[in-house]
Amino acid sequence: MKNIKAFIERGADGTYGVYVDLADKTLNYGIHGNGATVTEALEDFNAAYHDMKVFYEQKGKPFTEAIFEFQYDVASFLAYYGKIFSLAGLQRLTGVAQGQLSHYVTGHRKPSPKTARKIEQKIHEFARELNQVAFI
Repeated sequence: MKNIKAFIERGADGTYGVYVDLADKTLNYGIHGNGATVTEALEDFNAAYHDMKVFYEQKGKPFTEAIFEFQYDVASFLAYYGKIFSLAGLQRLTGVAQGQLSHYVTGHRKPSPKTARKIEQKIHEFARELNQVAFI
């Protein structure tokens, strides 16, 4: 089984897409998913993966199994994890103003590469901190 990067992005029309990089020749097929929400796009992507696997089996062709590592643009991450992280909490965590984060979610603005890295770094630091939690 191969580890493959899959990208989740918010489109200009407000819908979400999930896709694999076709320039990466690890897979012998391409798949994508679309939806009004990140969850819908992921469900569509997973259904496309399953359908491709069935198609290859029916044709008697070798199918490359994959484990997908999802990478988000900032808007998609905020939309998907917005039920877990409030914008106020993310402001405290990242130092990026709640109003600015709101603009990213709605698509009115895109973060600069520097701001996107800052958000990512703070989320990773928080995840490492949570990973050390042990209850007694």
